[in-house]
Amino acid sequence: MPGKLRVLIIGAGIGGLALAQGLHRAGVGVTVCERDISAAGRLQGYRLRLDSHGLDALDRLLPEQLSQAVWDASSTPSRTSYLTGTPPKEPVERNVSINRLTLREILLHGLDDVVEFGRECTGYRLDDGATATFADGTTASAHLLVAADGVNSVIRRQYLPHARVVDTGVRIMYGRFPLTRETAELIPDGWFGIYRGLFGPDNQHIGIAPVHPRRPAPLPGLTDTGDYVMCLFAARTELLPYSDGELRAATGLQLRDLTVSLARTWNPKASELLALADPETLFPIFMRTSVPIEPWPTTSVTLLGDAIHAMSPAVGVGANTALRDAELLAAKLAAAGADPLPALREYEAAMIRYGFDAVRTSAKFGATRMGQPPLTQA
Repeated sequence: MPGKLRVLIIGAGIGGLALAQGLHRAGVGVTVCERDISAAGRLQGYRLRLDSHGLDALDRLLPEQLSQAVWDASSTPSRTSYLTGTPPKEPVERNVSINRLTLREILLHGLDDVVEFGRECTGYRLDDGATATFADGTTASAHLLVAADGVNSVIRRQYLPHARVVDTGVRIMYGRFPLTRETAELIPDGWFGIYRGLFGPDNQHIGIAPVHPRRPAPLPGLTDTGDYVMCLFAARTELLPYSDGELRAATGLQLRDLTVSLARTWNPKASELLALADPETLFPIFMRTSVPIEPWPTTSVTLLGDAIHAMSPAVGVGANTALRDAELLAAKLAAAGADPLPALREYEAAMIRYGFDAVRTSAKFGATRMGQPPLTQA
């Protein structure tokens, strides 16, 4: 395919948008196609932890205004800071919480002519470059096709049919409640931070994570998500009174009652906090993980984030690994010559190594914290 390098990204999640920002900033032609009709099309969790890998990647990918907005919209929560109204202390390590929707909206900033919503990819074909096909019968072609379409990646299923994503047997119920002076007083001192994990019998797990940005909505047009506490309850399927079908169909009130009743038997204080969750905010996640595979021959199709290395949330590095992918791939493509395949080959060699290392580490901690079976049993 002649002409200036063009990249087509399937999926406008955190990784896909971060890559688009980096390519756009470097002057590389890029289009993002997303099946959802808007940035708020579906819930995928309420908050993210950004570590040094994620924050450093964003600093390199984004223009200064957006990088600063990420920092302003995040924080290392402190109950003392919240109750006194003083700014949170700057963390010793680069390790912060941020609302997932806020981060996605920041990453969309300035990409109005790049991102196309309501375009559901159904597959692709290799030609002079790569051509994606869509549910509405249309197609889009580019020199390179990047699958950033998540754990259920249509591109991965076609491109790497041997790459498996397996059910861990762990179910996670997510919810949230407003963070106010009254609710902050109910949270024990040691529980008010980036994330507090509580471990119960039979690998039951409770997570408490306040979200209190330094500045709410630091850019025009951002949704003001307010201060809140993300709470979750995780357990293996055999401990739950619902089948998977019943869990999907359960109301928010039923999910809250379930988590409260199970938590009450081993951590009454955490159970009280789970009871504060707004039923409208509760939803279940069926925890899955990729199984590492060997490197594959490089073509004009590549992958990033959950599309290739989905992992247990036990360590909280999934989004950070996707951002690391985006930064590395953007840098390689920005420096590529007339033939981008050598750059892709270098990206994939590194990504496969650190991405699947993160999958293995997450599975190890998922086993001890949530009862995830070892990858060797997958």
